[in-house]
Amino acid sequence: MVNEDILARYLEPLLRGDKRACQAVIEETLQSGVPTNSVYVNIAWPIMVEVERLLRADKVTPAQEHLATRINRTIVDQLQNKLPRKPYKDKKIAICCAAGELQELGAQMMADIFESDGWQVRFLGGGLTNDDIFAFVNEYAPNVLLIYGTAPKQAPAVRQLIDTIRAVNAWPHMRIMVSGGVFNRADGLWEEIGADLFAATALEAVQIACTETRTAPYERRTIKRRRRRLERATVPTAHTTE
Repeated sequence: MVNEDILARYLEPLLRGDKRACQAVIEETLQSGVPTNSVYVNIAWPIMVEVERLLRADKVTPAQEHLATRINRTIVDQLQNKLPRKPYKDKKIAICCAAGELQELGAQMMADIFESDGWQVRFLGGGLTNDDIFAFVNEYAPNVLLIYGTAPKQAPAVRQLIDTIRAVNAWPHMRIMVSGGVFNRADGLWEEIGADLFAATALEAVQIACTETRTAPYERRTIKRRRRRLERATVPTAHTTE
């Protein structure tokens, strides 16, 4: 069982940049019987979200956020090989970050959780253009394309990528999922940019992707609704919450 005390004990040294103390908390948690996948989704993921929130609220410095994210990534890397492995599924997913996305950790964790669930996973990370992603999707032909983004300014580029994929219509059965802080904070933004699916967490992403229905058909959306939502999403706000 992961409780608030464990999260607090992990966050405090994380923000200090004390990797050894963080590792000790995780090891103690595992030794207490908490499964590795539970540590992933109930410690590493919510702490990642909390660090992002603290940075947006100017309660930690960029240096603290970088240290915390790198340590959290190290912990995740160490846990990855300990995740349970479900039987192989004949399903493929490509996971990428939105253009300009600097926070790859959430997308990486999603890739690990999907692989643990038996999916064939290709994790592209960040730093790719829409053309790069489009070309890869054309070759790999995944069942699901998952786009991860945390910043409001990324929404127009994500919409452009989705629109390009829809216009070609070469993969009519491929579903597009979005995740990340920007979609968590802007209610309904995922629908406005034309995605089929939205997941707030890695675990939820797997659960939703395993369904065979589209959550919101692309054809129902209108350009005006999408433009209004994008305009609101790209206006910086000082008091956003998860």
